[in-house]
Amino acid sequence: MSWVANVMVAVGPEGAPNAEALSDWLRDEAPRREQPDVLGVGCLRLISGEDSVWGGGKYPECEVWAGALDHADLDALRRRFAETPWRQPNAVQLLVQDQEESFFRLWMIRGGELRQYAPLEPSEEDDEFYAHGRHGA
Repeated sequence: MSWVANVMVAVGPEGAPNAEALSDWLRDEAPRREQPDVLGVGCLRLISGEDSVWGGGKYPECEVWAGALDHADLDALRRRFAETPWRQPNAVQLLVQDQEESFFRLWMIRGGELRQYAPLEPSEEDDEFYAHGRHGA
């Protein structure tokens, strides 16, 4: 049985080598959730290149790397992302939507620390969120 986390990393062009290295780490060395002796959870792929199909008449001015990771230890992913020597750490973003979550969490590096920025609330367990139709349905 799988446990999927959707992951996106947004960087400027100067961040591409680090995003590629993060992808290699995910593929070859990242620990699995509840299986720390098993390594590798998938990889990221550049989805914003010139051959991508984005809306609008222009190419994106950022690079977006994305993947569906299987049984990823998301704490380990966040640590690795935070420890990566990004050339412009304030310009990188990590978006994570774990299985059974209804939205992405946004993580950014500020003051040398990885912080979650949005959305902090509402949670998927918040009955008021669903009762008032604010869940996008």
